[in-house]
Amino acid sequence: MPELPEVETVMRSLQKNLTGLAITGVTINLSKVIRLPGAEEFKSALTGRSIESFGRRGKYLLIHLSGGYTLVIHLRMTGRLVYADPGDELPRHTHVILQLDNGRELRFTDIRQFGRMILIPTESLGEAPELRDLGREPLEKGFTRDFLRKELRRRRTRLKALLLDQTFIAGLGNIYVDEALHRARLHPERLANSLNPREVTRIFHAIQEVLEEGINNRGTSFRDYVDGDGRSGNYQELLRVYSREGHPCPNCRKPINRIKVSGRSTYFCPCCQKP
Repeated sequence: MPELPEVETVMRSLQKNLTGLAITGVTINLSKVIRLPGAEEFKSALTGRSIESFGRRGKYLLIHLSGGYTLVIHLRMTGRLVYADPGDELPRHTHVILQLDNGRELRFTDIRQFGRMILIPTESLGEAPELRDLGREPLEKGFTRDFLRKELRRRRTRLKALLLDQTFIAGLGNIYVDEALHRARLHPERLANSLNPREVTRIFHAIQEVLEEGINNRGTSFRDYVDGDGRSGNYQELLRVYSREGHPCPNCRKPINRIKVSGRSTYFCPCCQKP
């Protein structure tokens, strides 16, 4: 599933190409990806609006439109948003196409069909169920070491599970949590309230470092993820533990282990990340 760095990369790649363009038409091939409003109302409400700016909230992409509306998109596991020419080969699982006034298109494809689109008034963004309960943005000012210290101290939850909780920190997923925990030398099954101040500082910096590295390398591509230009990311080449079971830890050279935490495959070094 695309995480914060991947969605941020998609946002930036689309922003440079689509800002200021108008939507001249909408094709919907699979109506279930439109969560709100109904498919016909969605088409009618989008057509004629200009794309004013882009944003991101956690793993959600926000396209702010003229007339006070915002298109909210969640790519889920296999969703892609690609800026393309009408003459380009149309991928088999293309569910929504936005025609643009420069003659090009924005295509939403999704093999697993889990991705969703929502069109709502911009003033109601904070009330949307998908966005309302999201936690702090880990790369913004509200995410501080003091905030993290206070929150961890009062939560008797396994660290990996807590960091995956979108109501706690928005945008983190399996890849970047495993990478941050390894960098901070913390076991994924440690209880959150067991961390001392030095360990809190380590995980605070590690979260921000791996996210920034992920963005700078245009995200992590294993199978489905590409940016808005259709290009794969590079961060998979820099991963230290994620999906590297049996490979040597870059710190101690002992083999990386894989366990299940909250039903998720979790990669860590048992030497560097002791319980």
